[in-house]
Amino acid sequence: MLSKYHWWRDAVIYQVYVRSFLDSTGDGIGDLAGVRAGLPYLKKLGVDGIWLSPFYPSPQHDHGYDVADYCGVDPLFGDLAEFDLLVAAARRLGIKVLLDIVPNHCSSEHPWFREALAAAPGSPARARFHFADGRGPDGSEPPNNWHAMFGGPAWTRVGDGQWYLHMFTPEQPDWNWRDPEVAAEFDRVLRFWLDRGVDGFRIDVAAGLYKHPELPDSDDPEADARTRDSVNPLAWNQPEVHEVWRWWRAVCEEYTARDGRDRLLVGEVSVPTAREHALYVRPDELHQAFFFDLLGAPWDADAFRKVISEAMQDIAGTGSTVTWVLNNHDQVRTVTRYGEPATEGSGLGAARARAAALLMLALPGAAYIYQGEELGLPEVVDLPDDVLTDPIFRRTGSRARIRDGCRVPLPWSGQASPFGFTSGAESARPWLPQPDYFAEYATDRALADTRSFWHLYRDGLQLRASLPQLGEGTLTWLDAPPGVLAFTRGDGLVCAVNFGTAPTPAPVSGTPLLSSGPVAPGVLPGSTAAWWLGDL
Repeated sequence: MLSKYHWWRDAVIYQVYVRSFLDSTGDGIGDLAGVRAGLPYLKKLGVDGIWLSPFYPSPQHDHGYDVADYCGVDPLFGDLAEFDLLVAAARRLGIKVLLDIVPNHCSSEHPWFREALAAAPGSPARARFHFADGRGPDGSEPPNNWHAMFGGPAWTRVGDGQWYLHMFTPEQPDWNWRDPEVAAEFDRVLRFWLDRGVDGFRIDVAAGLYKHPELPDSDDPEADARTRDSVNPLAWNQPEVHEVWRWWRAVCEEYTARDGRDRLLVGEVSVPTAREHALYVRPDELHQAFFFDLLGAPWDADAFRKVISEAMQDIAGTGSTVTWVLNNHDQVRTVTRYGEPATEGSGLGAARARAAALLMLALPGAAYIYQGEELGLPEVVDLPDDVLTDPIFRRTGSRARIRDGCRVPLPWSGQASPFGFTSGAESARPWLPQPDYFAEYATDRALADTRSFWHLYRDGLQLRASLPQLGEGTLTWLDAPPGVLAFTRGDGLVCAVNFGTAPTPAPVSGTPLLSSGPVAPGVLPGSTAAWWLGDL
């Protein structure tokens, strides 16, 4: 019998960046057994599920987002037997498991791409990808002027003179979704993992897949396609992509019909407006899609109110719920992002990040937490060039947008690296170096300190799970002084955030149920959020 309750609508999912979570083998790289060992920690924190970054066989040019085999486990991370143990352990604890699936592109070492390189122009093997003749008298110019999102041209020439498209790196050729074999292969991949018991998928580059059939020149080829407002409209957000999500949704519903257990599709959708975003979460498409506007909003009450209102109007209006995020494996950590400019003081970023966490957990819908945010980890900004692994750095030589700083392995215990991350010898080195100051953020210290980020997240998650006013539903804005955001949830739950630095009168006179920092009755300090329960 199908359940009327859909767990995903107000779930809190924890993003596990597998290679940086916990290492069980001593090689300095996190793995699936390490994730399994960390499940009790996540259960104690109170999350509903986990999203695992790619662990498939891969040459690791983009740390697993270059997939060579969609139905296996890279030996770096374990094997299928270990994956099955992880899923079983998570199920015993009531934790859902989502996999990261990468349907826009694969690895240049994928068997189908190697077959395409060996095949002739115009062959069925090449039709699975975007191969095209070059321009100019000798075909030495790329087929169009598109730029790759990680720097450089989006085309690479092969030995017979043709070019292939890669919107990220040359090691990540884009699939041609206009070829029916590609759709059939991903149908097989979905079913492989659903048959192994997963609860759904996070879909990488979900607005991608289809390219304009004529592959014309872009009007703005140098636009930064990694930002939401300058996505190449010829390579992303083509109308045919919605048919893919209708098909995948039907596959999930097929499995749900068998046992009543919801399977979730949540998409990484980068489009310019909330209204376009809403098209991806119509009732027969993706269940949810990450709403990145909150992550991208400046620390300003009016900006936050605007993006929240647009999301509630356009996305929740489809019947879906908004999927809120403050961070992920591609973004500068929240503490550092909110602490800029640095001249305002190092503690300001932490105070704002704590307030933002309470705000996000009070909003209607689902929320995703990137690993380490619950510890208040800052971005590691001083990694030396010789340890950087991000393909953005390798392709551009610039540190401006590199992502290694938010991917440094987690500190679990102790006073020196590897901080309990690896079970190897004391001299074991994590794949990215951990700074000495990570000792201040180690999990054992966070659990022992009731004032820590960890306890704020844990308390917020517990209240969210126990109070009927929180989770799915609506919100009502309250009148508030300039620089303050305040709203009610359900019957009598008030959330307020002071975006300024000076104290302001609180919207409720009593003692808060939970606050991101010390709050006296009737006063809301600067850079602080609080929840109250009771009459206004």
